[in-house]
Amino acid sequence: MDNWELIDTAETPEGAPMTLSRCGHEWIIAADGKDLMTSGMHGSEEELATLGLRWAGSLEEPQVLVGGLGMGFTLRATLDLLPPGATVVMRELLDAVVAWNRGPIGHLADHPLDDPRVVVEVGDVREGLRKNVGRFDAILLDVDNGPQAFTMRINKRLYDNIGVDHARQALTPEGVLAVWSAWNDREFEDRLRRCGFIVETEFVRARLKEGGPTHTIYVARL
Repeated sequence: MDNWELIDTAETPEGAPMTLSRCGHEWIIAADGKDLMTSGMHGSEEELATLGLRWAGSLEEPQVLVGGLGMGFTLRATLDLLPPGATVVMRELLDAVVAWNRGPIGHLADHPLDDPRVVVEVGDVREGLRKNVGRFDAILLDVDNGPQAFTMRINKRLYDNIGVDHARQALTPEGVLAVWSAWNDREFEDRLRRCGFIVETEFVRARLKEGGPTHTIYVARL
């Protein structure tokens, strides 16, 4: 990472190092030496919100959960699509990621945590789903690069059978679950169907029309 400036460090619950680095206008968050996200590619995260909120965005007071804060791009897109009466629960596992979004990288997505519609919760996303049965009109998950979570073992629980069932139970009867993934995962798609979802799989570019790697978004309806 020549010419990259280390801005801050943190530690995952499993003891792996996390870093926030900058090179000019570009920012990277890495975990255990693996790049998790970069400020230069976030079109597919924004598309996660677009696809996941097609129904909830038409409601007057939708309740939405966003799992995984990252650099705030999914949250910003969510807020831009929702009415003033919305409530958005932002569930993030790591205090450091919340602090970074309130501090050095907040400007990247125009400070979405400052929006009064946002309720920030620090903790395991699956636990947040378990505690909110029947609450959410939409759930948007962008945690650890998707179902094949490779930086923290704890994140895999969000995508297993129990995690998917918690998501299903946390939805309202017409609610939608949308999941971002760095890769296509047919096993996870089948798991969604076995848990009672009707699934549409969308393939989008990281920079949308400008290209970049292809990412997968699962849109699951009851």
